[in-house]
Amino acid sequence: MTKINIQFTLFSAFYSPLISAMSGGFLKAEGLDAAWSIAPPGVSALAALQDGSAHVVQSALSQGFAALDQGKTPAAVHFAQINEMDGFFITGREADGAFTWKKLEGTEVVMFKDGQPCAMFKYACHKAGIDFSRIKPIHPGGAADIDRAFRAGQGRYVVQQGPYPQQLQADGVGHVVAQVGRQIGPCGFSSLAATREWLATDMAKAFTRAYAKTRVYMNETPAAAIARAEKPYFADIDEQVLADCIATYQRLGCWTPHVEITRAAYEKTLDVFEYNGMAKKRYPYDLVCAAPPAV
Repeated sequence: MTKINIQFTLFSAFYSPLISAMSGGFLKAEGLDAAWSIAPPGVSALAALQDGSAHVVQSALSQGFAALDQGKTPAAVHFAQINEMDGFFITGREADGAFTWKKLEGTEVVMFKDGQPCAMFKYACHKAGIDFSRIKPIHPGGAADIDRAFRAGQGRYVVQQGPYPQQLQADGVGHVVAQVGRQIGPCGFSSLAATREWLATDMAKAFTRAYAKTRVYMNETPAAAIARAEKPYFADIDEQVLADCIATYQRLGCWTPHVEITRAAYEKTLDVFEYNGMAKKRYPYDLVCAAPPAV
């Protein structure tokens, strides 16, 4: 077995295609023994590529935009999609079958302060026809801090990635009322990145073969079976909650079977970052993305 080092920027059920490549045995079937880690808070997983401690990382196209904005050539390229939709949910204190985004105006919303989650949420508000400046944001910190703040009574709504919202609902703390991704549509939300040198290796080809099979599995396998295999990675989440979250993402269409990052998804992500003033210009696809290794 060849050891492959994988690092996540964030770790949640939203990134199940990469998690299931491990939990479903796909990497092992290709002779790869996966060791995984999570980037320290405030540190980009791309640093692990630069120092050689990771072969492949979960990242986002916006990392490439940030480097290019500084006049730098990105040290890594994005070669495969993970999620082709935003995977954040809006959870309210009460069930609301008549929820509209307009109800967010004038209310306190617990959410990320900046970065891609905030940029996508602002763009979704724009697409929903509401004024983000009329929302009263609460910024406790990271994902776990956001969850604790809402559980402690802060905010009328909270914006989170799964499976946090599903666990809130199972615990009777909140009720999911909307999905951010439905406002934005398909985009290059999260992706796999590596160095161009690594993409030329046999390990990269073996990884891509395993990952391609995983993406088919994510769409053809019942959510309960995926959750059962992934449960050891989520000690604090109920298995049924995990299954509910995975089923929701399957229905949303996050995990389309193809591996490559499409040009249409790339352009939509540029739309989001241009709207937020977080990309100085529309950079060519080939400066940020590369095709998956031929297998």
